[in-house]
Amino acid sequence: MSNLREEFENREKLLLSEKATKSSESRGRAVFEEKCDIRTDFQRDRDRIIHSKSFRRLKHKTQVFLAPESDHYRTRLTHTLEVAQIARTVARALRLNEDLTEAIALGHDLGHTPFGHAGERALNDLASFEFTHYAQSVRVCKVIEKGGLGLNLTEEVLNGILCHTKGDWSYTLEGQVVRFADRIAYINHDIDDAVRAGIITENDIPAEAVRFLGDTKSKRINTLVLSLIKNSGDSISLDAKTEKYYDILHDYLFQSVYRNPKAKSEETKVFGIIKGLYDYYMLHPEKLTDEYKIIMQNEGVERAVVDYIAGMTDHFATVTYSDIYIPKSWSN
Repeated sequence: MSNLREEFENREKLLLSEKATKSSESRGRAVFEEKCDIRTDFQRDRDRIIHSKSFRRLKHKTQVFLAPESDHYRTRLTHTLEVAQIARTVARALRLNEDLTEAIALGHDLGHTPFGHAGERALNDLASFEFTHYAQSVRVCKVIEKGGLGLNLTEEVLNGILCHTKGDWSYTLEGQVVRFADRIAYINHDIDDAVRAGIITENDIPAEAVRFLGDTKSKRINTLVLSLIKNSGDSISLDAKTEKYYDILHDYLFQSVYRNPKAKSEETKVFGIIKGLYDYYMLHPEKLTDEYKIIMQNEGVERAVVDYIAGMTDHFATVTYSDIYIPKSWSN
């Protein structure tokens, strides 16, 4: 049993591509830890993410549609699971490290705010520092989880999380796979949800993109995944033609769904809720929970307040706002 991890590490060296990131060659953790007898470093990271409080809260955080009544709309958690599935499929086909890929995918949105990107924009507008969900996801892993101790993840996982959406690309191919998997997942499941919501119809989707990518969600995902597998080498990429039609679909989604007044009618209320919470806790930081009071002592009131609000679920943010600002009925 004591050699099981070493057996996994040796198997990686034998079976994975020379371009894959081997767990035995990890750049390591910020705080040294003895190796596990059973799991590789990346397997441990995956498990730590799954068992974290931030991961569990994703099930009550918005993906696109705020507080949907139907059981079948995506949440931030189901989005994360779809990203992980797509990413692992690509990683396996390219003989990359599936454990590293999965850990990055499962952790990529841990720092997402309540109310999706509307909440992210609100916090960025209110805070005196730049706020992005991808940097906050890294912060959750390094500073906030486990009562301020953090998850102490490997550098490769943290880098993949940080680079999953904008800015520099991850220095690992596994991190690059997750960045594409995130885009493939959301563009397809958000169209699916928008059709379910009656915001668009299948016939509204640009015909040229449908002809090339496919006329169903599954076909489109398959086309995009096959393109990644066939065209990736020293970096992960789509072929030019597939990327062209992906961009057409992406632009359509932004114009017809993400900026659609019908889909986003409730988002005007989001800023008011987030601002109300921000103003209240900035004036009453003593109301923060103990773990955020530690952050306040180390990094100041605003940093603690923003961290606290960012960690809330949609429901908790709404109920907390109501408790603070909405009068209660009197009873003896």
